[in-house]
Amino acid sequence: MTFESLGLAPALLRALSEQNYATPTPIQAEAIPLAMAGHDLLGGAQTGTGKTAAFGLPLLHRLATAAPQGGPRKPRALILAPTRELALQVSDSLRGYAKYLRLNVHAIYGGAGMGPQLDALRRGVDVLVATPGRLIDHLERGSAKLDAVELLVMDEADRMLDMGFLPAIKRILGRLPASRQTLLFSATFEAQIKQLALEFMRAPQQVQIAANNIVADAISHRVHPVDGGRKRDLLIQILASRPNDQVIVFGRTKHGCNRLAEQLEDAGLKSVAIHGNKSQAQRQKALRDFKANKARVLVATDVAARGLDIPSLPLVINFDLPMVAEDYVHRIGRTGRNGATGEALSLVSPDEAGLLRQIQRILKDDIEMVSVAGFEPTRPLRMGSDAPGARRPGPGGNRGNNAPRKPAHRPHGKPAPRHAHAGPKQHRGGGNGPSGPRRDRSAG
Repeated sequence: MTFESLGLAPALLRALSEQNYATPTPIQAEAIPLAMAGHDLLGGAQTGTGKTAAFGLPLLHRLATAAPQGGPRKPRALILAPTRELALQVSDSLRGYAKYLRLNVHAIYGGAGMGPQLDALRRGVDVLVATPGRLIDHLERGSAKLDAVELLVMDEADRMLDMGFLPAIKRILGRLPASRQTLLFSATFEAQIKQLALEFMRAPQQVQIAANNIVADAISHRVHPVDGGRKRDLLIQILASRPNDQVIVFGRTKHGCNRLAEQLEDAGLKSVAIHGNKSQAQRQKALRDFKANKARVLVATDVAARGLDIPSLPLVINFDLPMVAEDYVHRIGRTGRNGATGEALSLVSPDEAGLLRQIQRILKDDIEMVSVAGFEPTRPLRMGSDAPGARRPGPGGNRGNNAPRKPAHRPHGKPAPRHAHAGPKQHRGGGNGPSGPRRDRSAG
C-alpha cells in the first residue's frame, strides 16, 4: 500500500513525498480510509507508530476538499491534547503536511501569553490544536468559537478522558456541533475509557494495532533493585558508563527533578530539567538544548511522557516508577520509535515493588531484574499483592491514584441509566472530582 492508493489530495502527497513518507504504517493504513469515509473512530497503536499522520492526513484532506461555510473564519477542526509539548508537536506536524494547502494551523496552550493566541484567533484558524484548560479560558472570554467545527480529535485519549479532564471535556463538547466527526487516538484504551467515549461518538469503528498497552518489541526492559537513598549514585554510574548516549530520566515530582538535574550537573553530566513549574520558554529551551545535544540528560516528570519525539533516543531511565502503571508505556515510548531499538531501565526500591507488579500486569510479562554489584538493596523486592505500593484494582481496572470513585448510593427502585450505544466495530491491524475544569492537569 502507498499513500497515493489511500486517495489523499495531491497537495498532501507532495508534502509527504518531501518528508520522505513512503509507505503508510499499519495504524495509518487501517485508520486513514475509515476516517476519510466519515466514520467516528477509536484508533489504538504503540507510541512512535505514526498516529499523528493517521488522524492528521484525513483531517486535512477533508478540510481541503470541502468548502468552508460562509461568514467569519472559525476553526473547522479541533484537536485536543493533554500537554503543551504534544500540542506543539501535533501542530508542527500538521503544518508540515499542510505545506501546500491554504489552511491555517495554530496551537493554544497554558504557560504562554494570551496576546499572540488572541491575535491568531482573530485572524482566523482552520485547525485549532489546544490543551483543555487554555481552550476553556478562550471559550469563557469569547475569543474561541467552536460552532463551525466539523471534526474533533482527541490525541492521547486515555488521558483526555480520565476523571481529571472529564469536566473540561464535557464543557468543550457542549460547544461543538452534534453532527461532527470524532476521532480518538491513543496507545492505550481501557474498557472504561471506551464506554465513556461511546457516550459522545456515533457507531465508532475501532482499529487496534497490536495488543492494548503493549510497547514496541524493539524496546528491552530491565530493573535494577536498589535502596531509594542510593538511586542517585547508581544513576550516575550508569550514565558514566554510557558517555555517548542521550537519556531521558523520569522522576515523580517537580522539586525532585530539579534537584536531580542539579546533582547530575555537579557530577559533570550536562543536564536540563522539564516540568510543569517551568515556563513555556524554559521548557522549549530545555528541549532545544537536549535535541541539539547540548545536554546529555533530560530529567522530566510525566509531562514529557507524551508528545516528545526525540529521534534515535537509545535509553529511558525511570528514576522513580510512575504512580499510574499505564504511564510506564508512554514514558518508555520515547525510545524505540519508528522501528529503532531502545532500552528502558528502572531503578526500583523495595517500597516500589507494588508499582512494579502493576507494570508487569500491563506488559503481561515479567521484567528482567539485574542487581548491580555494590548497589544491592538491604531487603529484597516483594512482588506479591501485599508488596509496598500495591493497590487492589477497582471496578474500572488498575488505575492507581486515578481510579474512579464508587458511584454514589442510588435509592431502591431507581436503576442506573442505560445507554443504547452499540459497541465499536473491530478492525484488527497487523503487526507492526472538581466541579470545574483543571487547568493543564498534565503540566506537572
